[in-house]
Amino acid sequence: MTAPDPEVRRARAYLSRVAEPPAAALAAFVDHVGPVEAAERIRRGATPDVVRSATGARRTVDRVDADLEAAAAVGARLLVPEDTDWPRWAFAAYPAAGTRELGAPLALWVRGPLRLGEIAERSVAIVGARAATGYGVHIASDMAGGLAAAGAAVVSGAAFGIDAAAHRGSLVADGPTLAVLACGIDRAYPAAHTELLDRIAATGLVVSEYPPGAVPARHRFLVRNRLIAGIGAGTVVVEAGLRSGAQRTAADARALGRILMAVPGPVTSGTSAGCHELVRNGALLVTRPEEVLEAVGRLGVDLAVEPGRPARPTDRLDAAQAAVHDALPSRAARDVRWLAMEAGLPLETVRTGLLDLERLGMAEYRDGLWQRALPSR
Repeated sequence: MTAPDPEVRRARAYLSRVAEPPAAALAAFVDHVGPVEAAERIRRGATPDVVRSATGARRTVDRVDADLEAAAAVGARLLVPEDTDWPRWAFAAYPAAGTRELGAPLALWVRGPLRLGEIAERSVAIVGARAATGYGVHIASDMAGGLAAAGAAVVSGAAFGIDAAAHRGSLVADGPTLAVLACGIDRAYPAAHTELLDRIAATGLVVSEYPPGAVPARHRFLVRNRLIAGIGAGTVVVEAGLRSGAQRTAADARALGRILMAVPGPVTSGTSAGCHELVRNGALLVTRPEEVLEAVGRLGVDLAVEPGRPARPTDRLDAAQAAVHDALPSRAARDVRWLAMEAGLPLETVRTGLLDLERLGMAEYRDGLWQRALPSR
């Protein structure tokens, strides 16, 4: 596919400002007549009523040149569906969801060297509470670092708490990470994360569907959450209250057919109550990056290795040997008949078991009596 006509990009730059996302009616109109024709008709007010209602307040605000220049000034560009880098497979989930709230973006302002289409093929969203606990920050950072080390991109919203921990964990592991903003691409929000966003843009991607200069607003955070959920192949909720933005992202992930995962926390923690509710309602419980990769990765390839379990000397005993060992007292020694009665086994079985245990250093024979060998001996 060749690069789109410059007029297509300019038309979509205008369309990205003319209506508040997700603008389902406008998106349908653009799909029907094309972006250039749609932009021209909107400017003239020659559109169906449903489109006129969504665009009437802003149709005369034509800042295409200023927006493209403002984006270029911070090293950003406008990505459109006609570009080869548009994540078509990932974004096909939006119309398939069948709800107006989950409409596909008309265009995306992006800043950074990576290609969004490639990132979406192997990425995981990590979201959670802004007022995260130390436990949540540690888990989010560790989870992101493990995913990044395995080559998966980490998608989040650059907010305080879990989002920032996820981005930083990926950066520390030299992995790709993507931040989705609820404001213009030329703004850093929160302002305290200016340096973090610059670091993300240097090696990953910062993304927004809002035009340059757009200010953050409460409803825009909820709207942008559908992009976080849609870009990632799966969504991991690390910490979340029962009512939270992370819960909205989780709902969007479910509606888009993405794999939803949640990390458990202390049952007494209000910041983990939302995660526990998600698990009760069918979300996959995960505790390690390997489990996340197994859920969203390649079948038969990205399998989680079982964690190592502490070994005990008794693990290698068969049933009879284990019964004899259990019968052995650790302090007072006993004869074979007493041990047979205690273990409920025939004398010969007990004698054989005692010899096996002695050979393994787990039983001691003294003056015709047997007792358990203590580790210190």
